[in-house]
Amino acid sequence: MRRDASELAHRLAREAEAVCRHYLSNGKRAGRYWLVGDIHNTPGRSMFVRLQDSPKGSAGKWTDAATGEHGDLLDVIRESMSLRDFREVAEEARRFLKLPRTESEPVPRLPPVRSAPAGSREAARRLFAISGPIEGTMVESYLRRRGIARVHHSGSLRFHPRCYYRPDERVPTETWPAMIACVTDLDGRITGVHRTWLDPDGFDRIRLGKAPIDTPRRAMGDLLGNAVRFGAPDDGVLVAGEGIETMLSLRCALPTLPMAAALSANHLAAMLLSSSLRRLYIARDADAAGDIVQATLLNRAQAAGIEAIPLSPRLGDFNEDLHVFGLDTLRAALRIQLAPEDVSRFLLLSATV
Repeated sequence: MRRDASELAHRLAREAEAVCRHYLSNGKRAGRYWLVGDIHNTPGRSMFVRLQDSPKGSAGKWTDAATGEHGDLLDVIRESMSLRDFREVAEEARRFLKLPRTESEPVPRLPPVRSAPAGSREAARRLFAISGPIEGTMVESYLRRRGIARVHHSGSLRFHPRCYYRPDERVPTETWPAMIACVTDLDGRITGVHRTWLDPDGFDRIRLGKAPIDTPRRAMGDLLGNAVRFGAPDDGVLVAGEGIETMLSLRCALPTLPMAAALSANHLAAMLLSSSLRRLYIARDADAAGDIVQATLLNRAQAAGIEAIPLSPRLGDFNEDLHVFGLDTLRAALRIQLAPEDVSRFLLLSATV
């Protein structure tokens, strides 16, 4: 029966768009994908069905960004038609494909569609996987208006045009465009994602381009000890700070120096330090929490034999410095705070990057 199911799924995949148009008629095509609300043919854009084979996956495979469910076109037929066992699904698939029926025989039910628990590592990985490049999207516009004209993100950022947002269980789910950042451990494995929902209507000075919702920033997955990382480690030198925009601002001045955004003061204080790290720059925010983080990380680094050097902004954080004073002034402020060897290796080189 597995062979029969595999063959039917393969034949359906050849006609992926026709299958979607028939069983997921409330959706529509968008590039190489069919977008629909869910596997039950609800209107929306949460579920992505791949229509063509590509290096990222086979035609006919689908993922629901809201629930973490995934599967193939046999699952689509089963769920959209509310069928109970494989025989019914196979008969419906053959009817659609106009294939002859096979002899009746006892068959097992199809395994249930596997879903990832909300907020889990797996759900985070799937959300990052179905998100797209930021180039030419609202993410680039948002960062540019924050003063980050060149985004040196090393592939850690992606864009999702309709990312689900639900403040609590008492209100309906909404969708907003979002910047998606992957959180990784020291070995580069994705452990979570950070979402920044954006305002499609533009930028204002109060929300700074974030969506007009109660909590436009949220993270999910395993965050403690991990971070959003920009650039591969370079000879054991790293800059660590809190916010994504803060670290991207520093990357404008130091695009070749590896950096990590821990996403909050508490997570920065608890960020795991690599055994190969020899110098840690602490890009602290200018507030009470930043004072505590600086003291905590200095003690942890010294105990591990790591040289730790604070980097302090003139205003609240380095994104504010970049936005208000400009890139040249930010470079000048960093020049007197970096170790001399890192000035020549990273800062002077960055002026020509």
